[in-house]
Amino acid sequence: MSSAPPNPSHNATAASAGSAASVSPTFSPLYQQIKALITKSLQSGEWKPGELIPSEVELANRFKVSQGTVRKAIDELAAENLVMRKQGKGTFVSTHHEERAQFRFLRLMPDEGVPHPGVSQFIEVKRTRAPADVARLLDLKSGDAVIFVKRVQHFDGVPTIVEELWLPGITFKGLTAERLEEYKGPMYGLFESEFGTRMIRATEKIRAVCAAEGDAALLKIAVNTPLLASERVSFTYGDKPVELRRGLYLTERHHYHNELN
Repeated sequence: MSSAPPNPSHNATAASAGSAASVSPTFSPLYQQIKALITKSLQSGEWKPGELIPSEVELANRFKVSQGTVRKAIDELAAENLVMRKQGKGTFVSTHHEERAQFRFLRLMPDEGVPHPGVSQFIEVKRTRAPADVARLLDLKSGDAVIFVKRVQHFDGVPTIVEELWLPGITFKGLTAERLEEYKGPMYGLFESEFGTRMIRATEKIRAVCAAEGDAALLKIAVNTPLLASERVSFTYGDKPVELRRGLYLTERHHYHNELN
């Protein structure tokens, strides 16, 4: 990794050359360049999930910039949940094993009481070939190997979510039903710890549907009961899609919760 951000004077020279070649150069503020360098270190695994990263002073010395520039870069990384500040302790790499992180991608909240993890019942786990629509969303070729997981999540003993997950076969090679069954933590924690893949952002579509016969049986509800359907694509570093998740949510005791900024 470069020990210092790009030289501003070098950028100016590049701009002149770009003008001569009818190319419009793009520039980014210095703190954005530092943010990119820190993100590169996170992606490479220099600092593992849950680990303390160097202090702002140390990073400022490393990159030969001001402490304020580093602070602004870390502010953005914290806002994006890539790192988390702990008062009096420093800044740590975010991890899916943190309790608050477990509900970042699960927006279904109980009408009463506090959110808590569900209990998974795995219906099917298999290695298969990616259908065309799945391959497109995961940036794969049609027919590439994928891991397919189907499960029901129970909350307080009530089947509430039916999910189908599609994962790139190369990235998640070795993921089996046995491993999923024996792992007691959050699924994204397993992906992070054992497959080196951390979900950092996601896009999601939701719509209202009626329960089909098979899903109604799994959720123990009547056919045509209203459900909330979601389709989510999760991305890791480099904006690489690494999971397609399609879920059906029973909302008799739950609601979809989101905070809009």
